[in-house]
Amino acid sequence: MATFLHRLGRLSFRRRRLVALLWAVALAVCALAAAKAPTAPEDAFSMPGTESQKAFDLLDRRFPGGNADAADARIVFVAPEGQKITAGPNRAAVKRVVADVADGPQVRTVLDPFALAGAVSENGTTAYATVAFTAVPAELTDAATDALRDAAEAGQRAGLTVEMGGTALAPESELGGATEVIGLVAAAVVLLVTFGSLVAAGLPLLTAVVGVGIGAASIVAVGMSTTTVTLALMLGIAVGIDYALFIVSRYRTERAEGHTAEEAAARATGTAGSAVVFAGLTVVIALAGLSVVGIPILTKMGVAAASTVVVAVLVALTLLPALLGFFPRAVLPRAARKERPGGGEHHGGEHHGGERPSRKRPRADRPALGVRWARAVVRRPLAVLVLAVLGLGLISLPALDLRLGMPGDEAQPTSTTQRRAYDALADGFGPGFNGPLTVVVDAKGAADPKAAADRAGKRLAATGGVTAVTPAAFNEAGDTAVLTVVPATGPSSGATAELVHDIRGTARGLAADTGATMLVTGTTAVNIDLAQKVNESLPAYLALVVGLAFLLLMLVFRSLLVPLKAALGFLLSVAAAFGTIVATFQWGWFADVLGIEQTGPVVSLMPIFLIGVVFGLAMDYEVFLVTRMREAYVHGERPGAAVVTGFRHSARVVGAAAVIMIAVFAGFVGMTDPMIKMVGVGLAAAVFFDAFVVRMTLVPAVLALLGDRAWSLPGWLARVLPEVDVEGEALNRPAPERQPAPEPVRV
Repeated sequence: MATFLHRLGRLSFRRRRLVALLWAVALAVCALAAAKAPTAPEDAFSMPGTESQKAFDLLDRRFPGGNADAADARIVFVAPEGQKITAGPNRAAVKRVVADVADGPQVRTVLDPFALAGAVSENGTTAYATVAFTAVPAELTDAATDALRDAAEAGQRAGLTVEMGGTALAPESELGGATEVIGLVAAAVVLLVTFGSLVAAGLPLLTAVVGVGIGAASIVAVGMSTTTVTLALMLGIAVGIDYALFIVSRYRTERAEGHTAEEAAARATGTAGSAVVFAGLTVVIALAGLSVVGIPILTKMGVAAASTVVVAVLVALTLLPALLGFFPRAVLPRAARKERPGGGEHHGGEHHGGERPSRKRPRADRPALGVRWARAVVRRPLAVLVLAVLGLGLISLPALDLRLGMPGDEAQPTSTTQRRAYDALADGFGPGFNGPLTVVVDAKGAADPKAAADRAGKRLAATGGVTAVTPAAFNEAGDTAVLTVVPATGPSSGATAELVHDIRGTARGLAADTGATMLVTGTTAVNIDLAQKVNESLPAYLALVVGLAFLLLMLVFRSLLVPLKAALGFLLSVAAAFGTIVATFQWGWFADVLGIEQTGPVVSLMPIFLIGVVFGLAMDYEVFLVTRMREAYVHGERPGAAVVTGFRHSARVVGAAAVIMIAVFAGFVGMTDPMIKMVGVGLAAAVFFDAFVVRMTLVPAVLALLGDRAWSLPGWLARVLPEVDVEGEALNRPAPERQPAPEPVRV
């Protein structure tokens, strides 16, 4: 591996103009293809195999012409204090608003609250009108939403409180724009401080932008929706910067040891580049493993992001060495850049570009912080190990109370009309009114469909936790009925989830009595099924990604204990991240500081998403940090000294990479969308715990305790496993194919 990548790095350095041109052409072609590609429709959310999805599919077949995905809105009217919404002037104002909305573009129907049973609260102060549109939310025009808002403002001018909710007014995603810019600025600052060179700081940013640009443009060009681009952008920037950061750092180290620019670039690609390949493979494993969950949109996001990671690896292995050929001295530290170019060099007398490498200079200053920390850990490994594990375990305790769900309008800030509409409906009709359940009765096999639907309604009304059941509405064929059930509790309440399971239990009795089947669906039921599906998939997903990564790391480090330690450390950091999320978003710790308006369940997809992203980044840090330790050990250093040497070469760079990622993810905390805020807190916490507590504390402590055993492998297994030589040992052995080639003739 190292030898092949060494040749690739040398070739890219020498043919830098051609390599740079090819990548520029690839970026231009992908961008042009993306620009010409038709706008892809947003991916419809589906969960094959769940009852809620079966009910949706049944509705599509039995109620042709309907559009379950079409946008909707709910306009809530509240009378002035001390008045009734049914009073003459207030009733007239409501009817004017309803008429104005009905005349708006893309509106299919508007249900007048005074003509609809149950649309006025029992105390007469609150009413609501339901608006159905002809288009899905993503295809609603500004004119349609503006007309809705204008009508509401007319009602407010008449003295009513008018608020609106529904999918038509769903807040736009904030994953984009300023957040990525802030992340890139933070990355630039950290890189500049780390390298002390504008060019050295700029190259990782440039290669990351090229890689993510090609990856994202390719995703759009092949017809995937913009939803799938989100994860690809986030991870593409993250790994693109990380991979280039480690290769540039290794290049500077090789130059300091006296190698020419060309040989240093080739060696950096052969050694750090080998680590990039295996780190990238672990990320691809984690992303491809998302298909285990069985949610198509999640599978698409994983495949799209994995392809972007592959592009980032290829960019780091080819374009980066080519760019180093354009700026061989500009990426070096300031002291090295001040040396006079010219003169000879060793390692075969290679001399390209009329320059001389920097020479090592004795330093009288104290060791770097990373070295001092590694020495301290190696001196007291057991105490450090116990303290770190106890600390992470304590932070993980809240995770035992993890509840999954999909926060709705109740989690929005009180400054939004969606949240105020939610509160007004809860006050006027009860908390369960915001999360009604749709019950579909398939009476095709029943002798008397109407009688079966009536019996279903009576069974539902008698179920504990149900406050209201609407009359059955049949399709034209008369074989399928739809009933709406209003729970007594809110949509994110655990009692509502229990109610859904109770109703599904009742369905078995209905089938036995009448031959009709009953299915529960609706947004609330979908969210409950999603949480259950994720819970059931988590063990399989963890086993897959951790198991495959264990095999991959065993191949890289030729050890059983190092991969085991890496996997257990990852589980500790993820558990601590879950504990942080639960304490913050469920229990409300530091809620005011973070601007969290309402506590509630953790977003259902958050565990899978967090595990996939953090696993990839964690294995990046593991491979880059431990590879340098193994390299020192293979070259003859004792285990404790090898740990310190690994920190001397990698700790600063790994720390910088982690700080960049924390800064990028922390940028999401300032967003108003509660889901995005949760993503920011969870990922920032996970990267912090994994990089600084697990990789930089637990790893050296465990390796110091294990000693030589950490790098041992049973003889039979050592003979079976192929030698991949990530440390670049082959680069230090004379070989005919590695003799310096003559300088190519320039024309």
